[in-house]
Amino acid sequence: MGSTGQQTIDDFGAQWTRMRENEGYYASNELFADLIEPLASPADFVGKRVADIGSGTGRIVNMLAQAGAASILAVEPSAAADVLRENTQQLENVEILQVPGDQLPADRELDWVVSFGVIHHIPEPDPVMRAMHDGLKPGGKALIWLYGHEGNGLYLGLAKPLRALTCRMPDPLLVGLSWGLTPPLSIYARASKYLPLPMKDYMQDHILRLAVDARMLTIYDQLNPRYAKYYRRQEALDLMARAGFRDVRIHHRHGYSWTLVGTRSE
Repeated sequence: MGSTGQQTIDDFGAQWTRMRENEGYYASNELFADLIEPLASPADFVGKRVADIGSGTGRIVNMLAQAGAASILAVEPSAAADVLRENTQQLENVEILQVPGDQLPADRELDWVVSFGVIHHIPEPDPVMRAMHDGLKPGGKALIWLYGHEGNGLYLGLAKPLRALTCRMPDPLLVGLSWGLTPPLSIYARASKYLPLPMKDYMQDHILRLAVDARMLTIYDQLNPRYAKYYRRQEALDLMARAGFRDVRIHHRHGYSWTLVGTRSE
């Protein structure tokens, strides 16, 4: 793993060690459904063996448990694995592996492997994607959610230069900046209800439904990582194809990100 990849893991480990709580809409099965539909539904996970790549504080793990997964293999390489254990200790069907995603075991005969908001932070994602493919049983499915390039032109023009600075900021300073940017984000989101602003759907369907602290975390999560790729549609499809997935389907979620599902080759 390159230095950028390890630094990204370390950054997220520090982030999720400090920001441990998952509450409200941010942690709801309603948001889980919004992330995966129309390509899948929470009902598809009932009684299934599932792995989650990049589990962080356990937000998605708890969503999968609420959806009725029979067993969940939570893969988290960073120091946040301790927080993950704490936040999922009430669940008896969760196993935690503190390893990178490319070390997902290939012998679990999984029904589903999911990864939300993780692959786009991996500089060399192909080994992780291949491990996701190989960890599935024949006919099993992988579902990923990625940042999208299309629909984010204005945002990327502002965020990329800013991130070059903020990813090197001391954490207290970045937290303060994120809180400072939260009121303008909230004002922009409210204005999108009345004006044809860029990312209007995302603002109304997601940001306005988050509590204020979750809005701050959304900003922090954008400004903190050393590496983030915003995938074009064809790049996202190629990512799945290179790993061996077939019958790949893609959805442009809220006009700014991609959800994809693919099936393991026989």
